[in-house]
Amino acid sequence: MALLKLMDRKMDAFAVASNPASFELLSGELQGLFGQNWGNVTVAAAGEMLGRGSMAGDETLIVCVEAADEQNLEPIDSFVRAAKKGGYIVILIAKDVSPTALHHLLQLGADDFAPYPLPDNALSNIFNRLRDKQDAAPTELARKKSRSGVILPVYGAAGGVGASTFAVNLAWEMAIATRKDDMRVALIDLDFQFGSVATLLDMPRRDTVFELLTEPETLAGDTLAQAMTSYKSVLAVMTSPPEVLPLDIVNAEYIEKLLRLLQQRYDFIIVDLPKALTDWSASVLTNAETYFSLLELDMRSAQNLMRYLRVLRGEELPGEKIQYILNRAPGFADLNGKTRVGRFSESLGIEINILLPDGGKAVTQAGDQGEPLANAAAKIPLRKEIKKIAGTLVDLTVEARAAVVD
Repeated sequence: MALLKLMDRKMDAFAVASNPASFELLSGELQGLFGQNWGNVTVAAAGEMLGRGSMAGDETLIVCVEAADEQNLEPIDSFVRAAKKGGYIVILIAKDVSPTALHHLLQLGADDFAPYPLPDNALSNIFNRLRDKQDAAPTELARKKSRSGVILPVYGAAGGVGASTFAVNLAWEMAIATRKDDMRVALIDLDFQFGSVATLLDMPRRDTVFELLTEPETLAGDTLAQAMTSYKSVLAVMTSPPEVLPLDIVNAEYIEKLLRLLQQRYDFIIVDLPKALTDWSASVLTNAETYFSLLELDMRSAQNLMRYLRVLRGEELPGEKIQYILNRAPGFADLNGKTRVGRFSESLGIEINILLPDGGKAVTQAGDQGEPLANAAAKIPLRKEIKKIAGTLVDLTVEARAAVVD
């Protein structure tokens, strides 16, 4: 069954295997339990779906393991870890697997297991036990499934100030900082014309994004999931479309709905914005928790920012949400540069909250390779600073949510 066809209807379960043909007898059992609402997928395809948030969050994942998989258990290991991190029910089906390998997989958090071929009523008995367990703790289950994502837009005051580079690397740092927790991170490129997120991560631009934007009435949870791509099974990404589209192809109502759907699926949503202002720019700012605006110490940034601030005041938009980031900031020993920064911020009437060091050629090379700085140039000061910002955002969000629960 093709992966795209699986998304045409709501699935209650997925049978996940490196070689689904090895578990043919499982089909009858699943047919009896779920009717037509189940599907076979490979481990790689299931990891892609999980990584980009294509699953609704309440499917049962039946992971089938056979003796041949023991030569390289890493793909199955990674998938089971990610599934349990996401709060999914995971059932192992083991075919001629050694006790050591089975014990290892169960240690990752699988909820139950059964041998293959399946004994009579084995799966139905497992589901009955799990259902009883869920009924005993409905509040905890609901807590795991509910999300209220934090929206973090990134806007560049001028072309070339490094806004997209910052957005991509901030998203990746937050994704790897939260991969051991039940938290999901998404990166959204809303520059429908010349967005560069796909280039910076060496990802394909999906036709489904084009369809989502040109047919706005189709926007829903399942169509959004199809438009997302998983980057290394850790970060969910919506790239810009493969064709150039006008920025007013969608309206403010569409963007509001898009942001709500994203908040239901992800804990952090980093939004890379176009340089041009649109009728939906205000929607992004209004819904944002914190809004990052990047600039450089030059006349282009100064003049553009002055005009931008006049728009904010004229429309009475919440400018207090904006954190100003100076990219390629003067070094610690550059006293003349520090004086210029002070005059720059004073003349604009803003407070520059964050100073990012110049990443130099390493940034260009990482972009050409389609890799985040954490992979391509982990030791440069710029990467360390972005990692620190990501960690602070995650910690503050976790503390705020804990305070609400208490």
